[in-house]
Amino acid sequence: MTDPSAIQPSELDQLPDRDPEETAEWQASLDAVTQAAGPHRAAYLMRRTLERAEGAGLALPKLLETDYVNTIPTSAEPSIDGDEEMERKITAWNRWNAAAMVTRGSKHGVGGHIATFASAAWLYETGFNHFFKGKEGDGSGDQLYIQGHASPGIYARAFLDGRLNEAQLDNFRQEAGGNGLPSYPHPRRLPWLWEFPTVSMGLGPLSAIYQARFNRYLTNRGIKDVSASHVWAFLGDGEMDEPESTAALALAAREGLDNLTYVINCNLQRLDGPVRANFRVVQELEAQFRGAGWNVIKIMWGNAWDELFQLDTTGALVRRLREVPDAQFQTYATRDAAYIREHFFGAEPALAEMAKLLSDDKISECFHLSRGGHEARKVYAAYRAALTHKGAPTVILAQTVKGFTLGKGFESKNANHQMKKLSVDEFKDMRDLLGLPIPDSDFVDGQVPYGHPGADSPEVRYLQERRAALGGPAPARRTQPLAPLPAPAEKAFASFDKGSGTQSVATTMAFVRLVKDLVRDKESGKRWVPIVPDEARTFGMESLFPSLGIYSPKGQTYEPVDRDQLMYYKEAKDGQILNEGITEAGSMADFIAASTSYATHGEAMIPFYIFYSMFGWQRTADQMWQLGDQLGRGFLVGATAGRTTLTGEGLQHADGHSPVIAATNPAALSYDPAFAYEVAAIVKEGLRRMYGEAAEGEDQNVFYYLTVYNEPMPQPAKPSGVDEGIVKGLYRFNTAETAGLSPAANAARIQLLGSGTAIHWTLKAQRLLAEEWGVAADVWSATSWTELRRDALEADEALLRGEERIPFVRKALEGAQGPVLAVSDYMRQVPDQIAQWVEQDYSSLGADGFGLSDTRDAARRHFGVDAESIVVAALAQLARRGEVPASAVKEARAKYGL
Repeated sequence: MTDPSAIQPSELDQLPDRDPEETAEWQASLDAVTQAAGPHRAAYLMRRTLERAEGAGLALPKLLETDYVNTIPTSAEPSIDGDEEMERKITAWNRWNAAAMVTRGSKHGVGGHIATFASAAWLYETGFNHFFKGKEGDGSGDQLYIQGHASPGIYARAFLDGRLNEAQLDNFRQEAGGNGLPSYPHPRRLPWLWEFPTVSMGLGPLSAIYQARFNRYLTNRGIKDVSASHVWAFLGDGEMDEPESTAALALAAREGLDNLTYVINCNLQRLDGPVRANFRVVQELEAQFRGAGWNVIKIMWGNAWDELFQLDTTGALVRRLREVPDAQFQTYATRDAAYIREHFFGAEPALAEMAKLLSDDKISECFHLSRGGHEARKVYAAYRAALTHKGAPTVILAQTVKGFTLGKGFESKNANHQMKKLSVDEFKDMRDLLGLPIPDSDFVDGQVPYGHPGADSPEVRYLQERRAALGGPAPARRTQPLAPLPAPAEKAFASFDKGSGTQSVATTMAFVRLVKDLVRDKESGKRWVPIVPDEARTFGMESLFPSLGIYSPKGQTYEPVDRDQLMYYKEAKDGQILNEGITEAGSMADFIAASTSYATHGEAMIPFYIFYSMFGWQRTADQMWQLGDQLGRGFLVGATAGRTTLTGEGLQHADGHSPVIAATNPAALSYDPAFAYEVAAIVKEGLRRMYGEAAEGEDQNVFYYLTVYNEPMPQPAKPSGVDEGIVKGLYRFNTAETAGLSPAANAARIQLLGSGTAIHWTLKAQRLLAEEWGVAADVWSATSWTELRRDALEADEALLRGEERIPFVRKALEGAQGPVLAVSDYMRQVPDQIAQWVEQDYSSLGADGFGLSDTRDAARRHFGVDAESIVVAALAQLARRGEVPASAVKEARAKYGL
């Protein structure tokens, strides 16, 4: 009987063995191979057996790593459907012009990156010639996320194609004159070419996944069939260190996004040195992606290695490749054959014997230059395999040499990411290597020339014919003139004008109710894209579950536990809500895809993403910039806003600064509405501006940020004539007289400006000032401190041009009696944005510092923004002006316990 203590954990199995004898035979066979042929042979057989089992569809755990060799052997590569020699010539011109553009620009000190495109040229060229669909064919074409540092190569190809000219290339990174090229893919700066901003590392990969997912969403909801579109994301192996790069891998696999392909340029180098100096980044990435459920294709070695693998009858070469760290391979790429013989082949006798059969030239060819990512046929085979693979996304790990073809001064050098230029002699060596017909006489005064074979040359005709067959130029951004979306029925907005009477309603709930009405609109209702990071119930949105459905490509394969309830959890293949789970970054990526659908797919969608205000701008502000750069449109809603309205949750939930961060983004229109009717008016205006009939000169490529509150308060009726003020940022809500406070004729007067939930404390302070101190106060609702400031800045700029223009905030407050006191549930920095344009004496109150857990009243007293604190601050202002006795301030402090 076997001793239980001798059983290893891996041998334990809860399932009974139906045939122990057969199991023993398999184990004995493995033992026999190990003894007769060695452990390496046994391991090889086991890997092949597991691969066969996987291919047969057996339910076995997948191998996370395969050998350090090409996934597709040379013998299995399909022939390229095209002229390989012609494509080599085209790639040579592109390599030259990319390097020339950056080198010429370096004379102006603007820099640029050469080495990245040099390593990735074939990864792009093969796609452009054979795979990347353009927008002039059927559907929407493919979506290309270009690696930011490779942009010179994309410009070079556009130059060859006639889409750019020499003057534009010479203005690379010099945009102020209006004819320049941005450093990286920036749609806001070059909107006819770039679709997706990618150089904010890690955001491109994340966005690509959610773009592929949003494509499925559009198709499944019947908005537009974009099933023919494929998303290609070009990444660097160093970029994969960013957490965003791999944050959504499981989502892509879980939803079977086979309309997505990552192409990772594994040149083994990042900005300062090796990506994984002591390890192997390709193997690490393979395990990571396979573990997440992706299809993995490795393009490791060029054809020169085939002879070496044929000589490897013992597996010694494959074992050695698997154990050499990346930094050592980088060294091999720069050393002579003698060094490689000693340090690589000298590692074990079988390799040393193999090396005797190889010439020095052969060794140098393999270790210096021959990488799979530099050979068109291998790249073509990988792309073809990626497109035919179904049921999962694909990642292609393409090994390259950073700085390839740029010469020994560049190739595989740690510093090559920061090297901005080649010398004339280095360019001449590159010309000879690439076989380009550029005579020495073209190098005038040490200036490297651009190269072009001619607009009617065979190369250009071939390039343009290939693109025409694939649906036109790429990359390209197209904004077809879209008919404005019809405005929703006025009833949806007007229902808030009468107020809530005695009922208390939070502005968060008012916004949700408004959206519920808007999604019912027959014309535009289906275009709303509600996005929420697993907090729908927090924001009172669960009522939308059964009516709109939560999007799932599988529909609902289970009976929900709350099926017998009215607001049950309903998933549907055509569901409208995107409930992303606990991921603000993923939700923002959703928002970006939806907000730019008007350009990507010619279908205007109206996303609103609702989140804890503390977890929006603070966590994902980089994506907000990406959104602005990509010209996105939609509504960001910071719910449970303010520093004192969610105090039970404590410091990390107490948002006192999101409007500050939002104010830094030129594309963000930031509002802090106080009342439900203001929310409605702002959303109505946002729909008009972004999706309707925009006014002349009005930029539609903006997005709105609204802060809404979870504090139920009575909602007043909408005063007449305030719509302009709501939109522009300020209007007088009432005066002491219209509030029924009957101040004395000679009473001191002050103007109280409040925003968001602070308006309610301000109204209480108005009453206390009148009833207890005889002071008349007028109350103003400041819906947007930021928009008031921007309007004032534009007035200042106009003044510099000799144009007289009065800022709206000054015009609105013109003639208002007394000083101004501004109050906010945010840092004082928020209301202080307008201080320099207010002609009256100005002071402010705000919730500066860290948040804390306590009651709302206690938190407001702590920060000095409650009604009583406002009264004391108002009396202090008036006392400094001599309009109330100084003793009143001291008396008020004592009265209110301040």
